Amino acid sequence: MLVAAAVCPCPPLLVPEVAAGAAGELAAARTACSDALAVLAASRPDRLVVVGPAGGDAAGSYPQGSPGSFRRFGVPGTEVRLGTGEAAGGRELPAALAVAAWLLDHTTWSAAPVSGLAVDPALGTDGCLAAGRELAAGPERTALLVLGDSSACRTVKAPGYLDERAAGFDAAAARALGTADTAALAAIDADLATALQAAGRAPWQVLAGAAEVAGLDGRLLYEDAPYGVGYLVAAWS
Repeated sequence: MLVAAAVCPCPPLLVPEVAAGAAGELAAARTACSDALAVLAASRPDRLVVVGPAGGDAAGSYPQGSPGSFRRFGVPGTEVRLGTGEAAGGRELPAALAVAAWLLDHTTWSAAPVSGLAVDPALGTDGCLAAGRELAAGPERTALLVLGDSSACRTVKAPGYLDERAAGFDAAAARALGTADTAALAAIDADLATALQAAGRAPWQVLAGAAEVAGLDGRLLYEDAPYGVGYLVAAWS
């Protein structure tokens, strides 16, 4: 059963070593993420599942101890692992799950074992909801850390340039995440999310499936669009 969830953005710029001189620009977002993780720890979960976007061969499950790094962003010496314990071999964490691993290490997470699920952004709504229901099935007290950005089209300098639909999309996502409205999350238009480069759509709908009968309350802890990309932080408990 799902007992709590935290929703965080997933830009590698959250990691100060990656952001370098711009690290201070996302300090408030990092603080909000830490506050959301504290809600997860307070729920006393038996396990934590990190859910984030990754397509192609990177999609799928990752065990505790899976390695990751930010070398691909030109920052050597920034290795991370998913949770504590023995290092696991196999695939390297995709970027979103590596950010999650950094956030967990940054907050010295020790409340429960951690595993990861990378969701293909192309997975349809029904598939996302089903994946969430499977995560929440069973008697274990399960918490989710859900990584994903909103639209990338808020300004002319945004990665997806300016799209007039982006502000409304982001506002609706913020309302849904801030009120734990699983029906609204399930109703997000996947085609519109793809057009707006909203990588959070699939992970958010996994959350919607996991939480649809959990009766959780939500709080929006952070909402901004630095660099023209919508970043949201929420806590459900």
